[in-house]
Amino acid sequence: MSHELIMMALEEDIGEGDITSEYFIPEGRTACAFVTVRNEGVVSGVQLAKKVFLEVDPNLDVHVMLEDGSNVGSGAMLIRVEGKARSILTAERTALNFLQRLSGVASLTSRYVNLVKHTRAKILDTRKTTPGYRALEKKAVADGGGTNHRMGLYDRAMIKDNHLAAEGGIDILQDAIRKVKENKPYVQVELEADRLDQVSQFLELEGVDYILLDNMSLDELREAVEMRGEKHRVRLEASGGVNLDTVVGIAETGVDFISVGALTHSAPSLDIGLDFPERE
Repeated sequence: MSHELIMMALEEDIGEGDITSEYFIPEGRTACAFVTVRNEGVVSGVQLAKKVFLEVDPNLDVHVMLEDGSNVGSGAMLIRVEGKARSILTAERTALNFLQRLSGVASLTSRYVNLVKHTRAKILDTRKTTPGYRALEKKAVADGGGTNHRMGLYDRAMIKDNHLAAEGGIDILQDAIRKVKENKPYVQVELEADRLDQVSQFLELEGVDYILLDNMSLDELREAVEMRGEKHRVRLEASGGVNLDTVVGIAETGVDFISVGALTHSAPSLDIGLDFPERE
């Protein structure tokens, strides 16, 4: 999928040709450039950026200096690329667009992960991703130390309030869970609870793997954890109202997971540029 995205991005940027490079950079000019980080964070998309340069010109010499998941500071060099100057400049923006976006996701994820590392809670991503970029953005979450939630509608049954409203009573819900487990035993089942009485009901059902505690207060989260106990196999996931100011309090209630949509839908890009060393 990444190859298709690279080709779409290059087509979008280059179109019928790079006019600036064609008219202002001599055809035979060679150069060396470095992809450099301009503030601290965690990088992701380095190998993808390498592929962009090589897609534009397979004769470029592209050397990766720091791999995905690396913690970096200002001035860190990620990639050294040598070859035709025209090719380097044509590939520059597309390579940086991927790198900046994915490194931004990894960097924000790392901030959340570091804030809750003293607790049991794992930071999860969601399906609130850029269309077409889901696999890349979820990899960036993992590069930042986060944990991937389901990839899509096909790899976990997640019954939310709208499903419950349409489905009916608790017996009908139990029957549906049994059918999922019979027909797709590899699929995990997660139920969304808005209230503690729902948590109590869901804990009595067979085949439930996760309960999503949606927009609950800290006191409600703590009570849900107590209701679940240490021996019950169901894992608890907190969601809603999660940000860098609230995540520690949520994690300290004892939940197993905290899902954060902002990891992918609101992450600011990491500042990364391409620099040509000054000629002596």
